[in-house]
Amino acid sequence: MSLTPHAIAAILLTISALIIISRARFAIEYSCAAILIVLVALFELFPVTGPQALRGSHFLAGFGNEALISICLLLMLAKGIDASGALRPIGRLLRRLWQRNQSIALLATLVTAAFVSSFTNNTPIVVMLLPILVGVAHSVDVAPSRILMPAGFATIIGGMSTTIGTSTNLLVVSVAADLGMPRMQVFDFVVPAFLTACIGILYLWLMLPKLLPDRATALASTDARIFESVLTLDNSSPMIGAKLSQVMRTLGEGIRITRIRRGTDLEIVRLPTLILQAGDQLSIRGTPEEIQTASNALGSVLSPGELSRTNDERIVEIVVTRNSPLHQKRLSQLPADTLRGLSPIGWHRPGQRTITQMEKAADPLLRTGDVLLLQGQREDIQKLAETSNFLLLARTIPVPRKAKVPVALSIMAGVVIVAALGILPISASALCGVGLMLISRCLTWNEAWRAVDTRLTLVIVTSLALGTMLVGTGAAAFIAHNFVVLVAGVPAPYVLSALLLITALLTEVVTNNAIAVIATPIAMSVAHELGLPPTPFVLAVLFGANMSYLTPIGYQTNLLVMSAGGYRFADFFRGGLPLQILLWLALSFILTIYYL
Repeated sequence: MSLTPHAIAAILLTISALIIISRARFAIEYSCAAILIVLVALFELFPVTGPQALRGSHFLAGFGNEALISICLLLMLAKGIDASGALRPIGRLLRRLWQRNQSIALLATLVTAAFVSSFTNNTPIVVMLLPILVGVAHSVDVAPSRILMPAGFATIIGGMSTTIGTSTNLLVVSVAADLGMPRMQVFDFVVPAFLTACIGILYLWLMLPKLLPDRATALASTDARIFESVLTLDNSSPMIGAKLSQVMRTLGEGIRITRIRRGTDLEIVRLPTLILQAGDQLSIRGTPEEIQTASNALGSVLSPGELSRTNDERIVEIVVTRNSPLHQKRLSQLPADTLRGLSPIGWHRPGQRTITQMEKAADPLLRTGDVLLLQGQREDIQKLAETSNFLLLARTIPVPRKAKVPVALSIMAGVVIVAALGILPISASALCGVGLMLISRCLTWNEAWRAVDTRLTLVIVTSLALGTMLVGTGAAAFIAHNFVVLVAGVPAPYVLSALLLITALLTEVVTNNAIAVIATPIAMSVAHELGLPPTPFVLAVLFGANMSYLTPIGYQTNLLVMSAGGYRFADFFRGGLPLQILLWLALSFILTIYYL
């Protein structure tokens, strides 16, 4: 097969796009938007003509892709489950079991995590489990690092069991269907997934805890360090007559002005244009050092006894992911309401043994895997928790709408059953489920919209555009043909195994959705070249794109586990490499026996 200029450009653009997406220094939403703009512009200027015409406008069809719509709807359903607190009873049962028999409790935790992850987003499952497992680990005198990574890996293994387990699964199934393969239903590949999961769970239960070292969690012993004080402006204060916005700039990012009182009982609205007067009382929050600096700047005298703490102060830990508004940002660069009024008190980078105090961190540039410690009141933490772009570990967030638990679970079960029986496609079933959750008030409109991750949307649309380009220009067929030529004479099971391994390794450094969408048409072309059914090759891509065990940045739940367990990068390689090899060999054998 010969390469056309368009196919050459498609291969070069795809390689460049994967490199850009894999670089942590670039925010993923900017990278995807730039890639999409380039693709649309180039193919509008230089379209593919002929029977298989391809223009730049075709790349925008991903915004209306059924898989993307289904993913957004399933995220809304998962938010409804999370908001109702439907998973909390499971946590309480596991806690009691851990206090009785540690070995059986670990197995029960792994099986439960894997099962629930088969039907809903695994991030809220991990967020629910981590505080429980950290608590029981300390109570039974076991290092949290021995049990957190197995639980996190179990959710990834469970997620690859059904078409709705992860967004990656839905994308692979949708792309394969668009290319002519019969659409897979919810449980079509549950048998090979179940057999593989049994092998993986046994490793996580019996072997992985022994391979992991005892790691001290730097975040567990942090005490509240934010104080409150009231500073009164006297007649000699340099800030009399200044606007509030000017005063806030003078005090710096670490100080929060929570209230301004004028006179005995008059509270003033904190408008940026407010002019301060002598006698104004400013309620401020910050560290003792910051409050003392503010007192000096305002010309106020501060005594040690004037510092106090509120009774409802809590600590929350935020993990910086590539989808977070904190990624590649300094705190001084964030809009005022990004952290919902919470005060930063500490910062931790993976590999460090201790937390760095914020006043000593010099406004660090936050990267993937960093943990930011914030302090504030319970209601402010709840507001932050409702923002879908943050991954946080909060042990004190109240659970709303407990009365809606049976309704939310019934709706989710109905969505799965209707889709599994083929009565409705998953997109229609999920849409009906979201409608029922809104009507029954398990979910509010604001929660539903916040559950949709715009960054994930851009990643998916860009990935679909790259896949469309590879197919439309003939590049996918060329790659598949040469791959088959390279492995000529090699038995089909080995070709299948190689495709699985390549996909699994690529997904460790590039987002799994992008790899899945790009590799699916190539896998189908390979099957066509070999004259074999496409199903096992498509499933090799699907399973491989879910096998993110070697690095903490391969999957967002790995980042959560890393921060809570005090792991280092090398710990994931130590514990994940045997699992990667084990699942690769198991899937290679099972897919061969079951489909070839």
